[in-house]
Amino acid sequence: MAEQFVLDAYAVLALLADEPGADEVAALLADESIRFHVSAVNVGEIVYVLLRRAGEQAAAAAESAVYDHPRITVAGATRDRIRAAAAIKARGGLSLADAFAAALAEEVASPLITGDPEFKRMESGTILIRWLPRR
Repeated sequence: MAEQFVLDAYAVLALLADEPGADEVAALLADESIRFHVSAVNVGEIVYVLLRRAGEQAAAAAESAVYDHPRITVAGATRDRIRAAAAIKARGGLSLADAFAAALAEEVASPLITGDPEFKRMESGTILIRWLPRR
């Protein structure tokens, strides 16, 4: 089975803005043996952040890049995923979008790539985290 990771919005935004961690995300994406997952809810987060920061064209380009990437699977907000994210959110400490990323990491049993400090409380739980440097 190919190595796989879950990307959260932090990881994708770091790459797009050439922030700390961008080189690591780029290197992983360049490795054709690695597969990636991202929640559609996190894609929405990427889009709204870029709409605020850089405008419609940048947001649309990023959205297309994620959906069109041959090794990124965008996971829709199915009933089971909504339930899993809600259970994580109910425990407190994470935004709803982050709860979707955490639930997806649990579902696919793969490390989550992030630098978001909100995930510190998840470290001793059921997901593995591959930490990026902080912005």
